[in-house]
Amino acid sequence: MLSALSLRTRIFLFFCLLGLGGLASVGASLWFGYGRAVETTAANGFTFAAILAGFLILGLTAVIWLLFDENVAKPIERLASDMRTRAHAGVDSELDLKAARYLGDLAPAASAVTRQLNDSAISTAQAIATQTARLTAEKARLTALLTEIPVATILVNPTGQIVLYDGQAAEVLAQLGVPRLNASLSDYFDPAALDAAVGKLGKTGKDVSVTASSHDGHLNFDAKLKPMEGGGYLMVIDSQTLDLAPEAARPLVYDFDLLDRSTGAGADLQDAPLRSMCFSVFDTETTGLLPHKDDVVQLGAVRVLNGRIIEGEVINQLVDPGRPIPPASTKVHKVTDTMVRGQPDILTVAKRFHAFSRDAVIVAHNAPFDMAFLHRHAPATGVVWDHPIIDTVLLSAVLFGASATHTLDALCDRLNVTIPSALRHTALGDARATAEVLVKMLPMLEARGLTTFGQVIEETRRHGRLLEDLN
Repeated sequence: MLSALSLRTRIFLFFCLLGLGGLASVGASLWFGYGRAVETTAANGFTFAAILAGFLILGLTAVIWLLFDENVAKPIERLASDMRTRAHAGVDSELDLKAARYLGDLAPAASAVTRQLNDSAISTAQAIATQTARLTAEKARLTALLTEIPVATILVNPTGQIVLYDGQAAEVLAQLGVPRLNASLSDYFDPAALDAAVGKLGKTGKDVSVTASSHDGHLNFDAKLKPMEGGGYLMVIDSQTLDLAPEAARPLVYDFDLLDRSTGAGADLQDAPLRSMCFSVFDTETTGLLPHKDDVVQLGAVRVLNGRIIEGEVINQLVDPGRPIPPASTKVHKVTDTMVRGQPDILTVAKRFHAFSRDAVIVAHNAPFDMAFLHRHAPATGVVWDHPIIDTVLLSAVLFGASATHTLDALCDRLNVTIPSALRHTALGDARATAEVLVKMLPMLEARGLTTFGQVIEETRRHGRLLEDLN
């Protein structure tokens, strides 16, 4: 019956209930107060009536608020967040009309709008898919071609950050650190000779030969710098004399948006545009749930840059905890003692992840748990975990309301992110799912007017009761 009423009528009924209930409370209180006044004094009777009326009205208000919150406020909040996921995160599932059944025509109207948007998006997506397939084929041919050429190729923008590297360059960079886009080339090579060559390149505008050395001077590479139109340069390393494994299966890693990146790492973090930031998204599997005494058995991480996951920049590492893994833990993450035997310890893996996350915002789902393991071993590793941190639990609270469920599974369901069953509760599988969730949340945050890192952190602190703030 109520579902046939309009939203305005239902809200009117709430206020009618509040008014009539208030009158009934006052009337009942006066009746009981009159009875008490007959037995004692009029003053006692009226005092009793006033106190009783106050309690009854407060109780009535609480009940009506609960009804309003459950049937109007929460459904509107859920409907708004559902519409945002469809407008900005590419989710195309139907709206839950049952949850909003007391909102009159609002839910069906919202469903009609989102359905129309989805139909338009599908038409556009089909046209884009055709072009994307062609570009993907061209990229595959280019990757295969570059793999066959005995040189390592690195494209660098005018501020010295890596924009592109091929399979051979990935192996060269891996000998000097962790390959990653947006990193400064001086993170890998001694800056003295590199800066001198770049300076000469700027003056002459012609190719410049340089011996690129590692920071410790143990590795030297014959390279040539080629100027690029619009700034930046191409570094070509002669890899014929290097013992490099074939890398045909490794994708060409690039992001040409970095060519136009004019601000470096020195920009104010609080004002940094959220979409252009680099994120290192990670997850751990452990021997148990107590960070102060349990140990990591697996660490997985992926990188997100300019709002997309960078394929090829991944950590998927088993870790020897130096102790037997409890059967109950193995049942969850499937990591056994045999699998971790001979693998590096947490000190080695933590250092590698620290380098992987350099100049990036660390992202995790329930970050205090995973970061506690890294902080515990920080003194032994000699690294400082002073990275800015974003927790997807808190982002979920910002976008979907504190009353929603904020587990990783719930977020994936809400945003149409699929975790293959074989990868669920693996470090890389959960890290990848968290990264996909993050990528879909970024445009939703921007639609809310939260466009900078500082604005997002300020908003997440409103939900500090859910998780500790690690920033």
